[in-house]
This record gives sequence, C-alpha cells and structure tokens, in this order.
Amino acid sequence: MRKLIYNKVDKAMISQLKRVDFYGKIIVVTSPVEAEHAVDYLLSQPVLGFDTETRPAFEKGKRYRCSLLQVSTRTDCFLFRLNKLGLCPAIVRLLADKEVTKVGLAWNNDILSLRELGNFVPGHFIDLQDMVRQLGIEDQSLVKIYANLFGERISKTERLSNWERHQLKESQKEYAAIDAWACVRIYNEVNHLMATGDYELVVQPTEKESQDETSLS
Repeated sequence: MRKLIYNKVDKAMISQLKRVDFYGKIIVVTSPVEAEHAVDYLLSQPVLGFDTETRPAFEKGKRYRCSLLQVSTRTDCFLFRLNKLGLCPAIVRLLADKEVTKVGLAWNNDILSLRELGNFVPGHFIDLQDMVRQLGIEDQSLVKIYANLFGERISKTERLSNWERHQLKESQKEYAAIDAWACVRIYNEVNHLMATGDYELVVQPTEKESQDETSLS
C-alpha cells in the first residue's frame, strides 16, 4: 500500500495525534574535553540531525545568544550547552565538517545564531524544507512535516523555557533531543520515498476552493 502524504496538514488534526517520545540516549555536554569525544563519535556516523535553542527574552530590548546545540544520530542525541562551552574548537570542527551529511530545518537561521558565538565556515548541510518540497509538501514547520510523514505529534511545550538553567529539566532534554532526532527520521524517510516512489500526494483544497465548492453544493 502506497503511503499517503499531503501537501498541507491541518493544525487541528495534529492535536489529535499521539505524542512523539524519544527512547534513545541523551548526553549533555558541558566541557571541551567531553565535546571532543562527542564530536569524534558523531563524525563517525552517516547522518546527523541538527537544531538549536535560545533562551527566550520576555523584556523589550533584551536578547540572549544561542544556548544549546542539539546533534542527533538515528538513536542518540548530544546536547552541547553553548552557554557554558561557547563555540569551542570541537564544535567548530563538527560544524565545518564536509564529509558527514548534516540535516536541519531552516538551518540558515541557526547558522546565523551560532555565528554570533564565533566564526566558522559551514560544512555539508541539507535543509529539510528544500527536501520535502520535492515530494510536494508545502508545509515548512517541523511539527507539520513530521505529522504528515509519521502520523505523530511533536510537543512544543518546552520551546519557551529557560535554556540557560544550571541543569536542564528532563522534559527540556527530551524536547531538544526530539527536534534534532526528528530531522534524521524525516531525511531518511524522504530519501526512501523519493527512491521508491512508494507514495501518493493528496493535494488539499485551498480555503477559497473549499468555499467555492460549498457555494456550488
């Protein structure tokens, strides 16, 4: 049976889906030595998912720098606490690597945030927004793309939490890990569907088209 995917998914539908859980190992990295070991391991993997988090500012004119870099394999996720590490040499080595496939969503925005911490030349990165367009998916958010491809809901409840806490909460760790890990899953699934053609795109009518159909019925 061919997989049904949609050019757009309804936000109300997503709220009814089962929430995504992360069952892999989460490793928090807070020292340059730990970062070196983590990057050595990560650069031995075929595909890595990337995302970042920044502490939200609720005062006008207040702004924080990028607090966290999440990098996930198919099973495990490393959380680099940039508010403690800065852009240390190991992280620069990871970001500049040209061999390992790295995937993210709207990744150019993350690069701009990371470059505020230090200069680097980005290596081989793929933006999932570009990939899913090849399937006909028009939605650009991680939540909608993931729900479309896997029928599960990514919770965003921790998005505006304090990413510079002395110790991250378990719920923050899982949230951060899922965002990076989901990028790997999406990348692998899109590649599979494009290689096999084993999918059918359902084009949802626009709001205007729906209104026109209603007026004719």
